Amino acid sequence: MRLAVSENGNKLDRVVILPTLRKFNGAIALIKKAVKELANGNKIKAVSGGIAGPLDKNKTMILNAPNLRGWSKKPLAKELQKIFKAPVFLENDAALAGLGEAVFGAGKGKKIVAYLTISTGVGGCRIVDGKIDENSQGFEPGHQIMFFEKKMLTLENMVSGTAIEKKYGKKPYEIFDAKVWDNIAKNLAYGLHNVAVLWSPDIIILGGSMMKKIGIPVERVKFYLSKILKIFPKPPLIKKSKLDDLAGLYGALTRLKSVYNPL
Repeated sequence: MRLAVSENGNKLDRVVILPTLRKFNGAIALIKKAVKELANGNKIKAVSGGIAGPLDKNKTMILNAPNLRGWSKKPLAKELQKIFKAPVFLENDAALAGLGEAVFGAGKGKKIVAYLTISTGVGGCRIVDGKIDENSQGFEPGHQIMFFEKKMLTLENMVSGTAIEKKYGKKPYEIFDAKVWDNIAKNLAYGLHNVAVLWSPDIIILGGSMMKKIGIPVERVKFYLSKILKIFPKPPLIKKSKLDDLAGLYGALTRLKSVYNPL
């Protein structure tokens, strides 16, 4: 869990990283303690944050958190409001990371940005004119269905850290076989093909732990996408995240500036 405070609404002033607790109540207590220290006696005016998975209609709780079962359908916004006595604005974590990258990071200056985080799972979003694009139930590009070797799999089943560890019996950072990573890059390129033809972005930004130094080679992803994508004259730009693990915090800051007027 990553937390930060901003004193003027334009930059992050202090950042802390905490372990992600599976039990909801324990996590809330940890957040309360950390933010009290971050605030350093100052009043908290507003709170913005993200969590993996789809949120309810009013964005007060996570409905289905595949990797955080203990958080599903728990009153997250209500508990945070109780702690901080301030308005709380929740969003999907990948959407916030994409917003951060679009405004502060690799997508700065681009009108239509597609962002995918390839980590324990696969999430993502579409950003238009520096705002999370309108949607009905959120964006879940990792759950697009793909057929390989007569098996119906999702993109997440094929390129996420969880899927790779399950398939090879090793943590991704323990895998040094270039052929393995090349194959994963090819699978990701098929997923990005679908993102490109459906979202038509100027740029696709790839973030998350699977895009680290030992991970999916971006140049091979570009190579395979250029071979696969035929309907457009050229594929969109493909870049790695510039903000890395802080993208979501920058996205939360950007979100607050648009929904909380005093900022």
